[in-house]
Amino acid sequence: MADIWLMRHAAYEGHRPGHHAPPDAPLSAEGRTQIHRALPLPDGITAIVTSPLHRARQTAGLLSDLTGARVVDTTPLLAEWRAPSMVIGHTPDTYPPEYRAWRVQRATKPWLACGDGESLTELYDRAGRCADYLAEVHRGRNGDVLAVSHSVLLSALTCLDTCSQNPEVALQQEWPFAHLINAATRL
Repeated sequence: MADIWLMRHAAYEGHRPGHHAPPDAPLSAEGRTQIHRALPLPDGITAIVTSPLHRARQTAGLLSDLTGARVVDTTPLLAEWRAPSMVIGHTPDTYPPEYRAWRVQRATKPWLACGDGESLTELYDRAGRCADYLAEVHRGRNGDVLAVSHSVLLSALTCLDTCSQNPEVALQQEWPFAHLINAATRL
């Protein structure tokens, strides 16, 4: 039986823990090395779908070049959680007070968004649509599908069944760069 695999994009220029990266952040030299270390991909991956953000598209493109698996789609369903623009490029020590206040409330009010950011409810709704999309892409293929995305969205995808009990779980999981898991038991 064919599978759906999930991978976090590789490391990008300017990465710092807690940093909200700009959408156009390119892969770093370390990120390109991480992609090579992730090889070989599991047997059977014939297609790659990716987030439209630059670092994910670069990860997917390099994987395609190295393995021959084709990038068959780029979809906003795989985009990272949309952080409010007020925190893009910031780290926790420079977050604005409005964002800090939202972070305190987000678990008890998952429908609440901060500024132009995505609420947890919106994130999980998109993750559900993304799971349906991945199943549809998978259905039409002979072979496995690899989805290249971002840590928060990947976490939301893998915990859709438990998010109602703890809506912050997607924001708390760790996804190492270029980490690959089989989603067959999680979607």
